[in-house]
Amino acid sequence: MPQKLRKILIPLVIIGLLAFLGFSLTQKPQAPAINFVTLEGKTIPLSSLHGKMVLVNFWATDCPGCIAEMPGLIQTYNAYKDKGFEVVAVAMSYDGIQQVINYSKNNALPFPVSHDSSGNAAQQFNDVRVTPTSFIIDKQGRIIQKLIGELDFGSLRKLLDQQLGTAS
Repeated sequence: MPQKLRKILIPLVIIGLLAFLGFSLTQKPQAPAINFVTLEGKTIPLSSLHGKMVLVNFWATDCPGCIAEMPGLIQTYNAYKDKGFEVVAVAMSYDGIQQVINYSKNNALPFPVSHDSSGNAAQQFNDVRVTPTSFIIDKQGRIIQKLIGELDFGSLRKLLDQQLGTAS
C-alpha cells in the first residue's frame, strides 16, 4: 500500500510544484509604493497613476544614451499622453540638481521630472545603477517590462497601442 501511495503522491506533488512555479513566473511584480517629487516640488504618488500605462525612466544628464533617447521619449509622451500614458523621468542621485533643472528647462521636458537625491527611487526599483533604465508599468500598477539601455520606440509604441487600445 505505501508503495502504491508513493507512486501516486510523488507525481502529484511534482505537478503541483511545476504549476506553482509556472504561475509564479507569469505573475508580474507590483511597482513599488513610491512618491516622486518633481523639480517643482509637486508630489506624485505612483499609485495615483493607476489606470494609466506608466514609463519610469532613470536617466542622467551625463549619459549619452539618455540624452539620445530624450527626443523620442518626448515625442512618444506627446503622442500618447491623452490616451492614458504617463512618463516620470527620474534623474539619478549623482546627477547635480542644477544640471537636471537646466537640462529639463532647456529641452522643455513635457513630463514630470524628479531628482532622486537620496537614491531611494533607484533602490526601490531593484537598485538601478545603469542609465538609461526604464520600467513599463501597466494600468494595474504591475511592472511588465524592465529595459536597460536606449528605448526601442517602435516596440514601445506597439506595446502602448496594444495596452491602451489605440492600435489603428
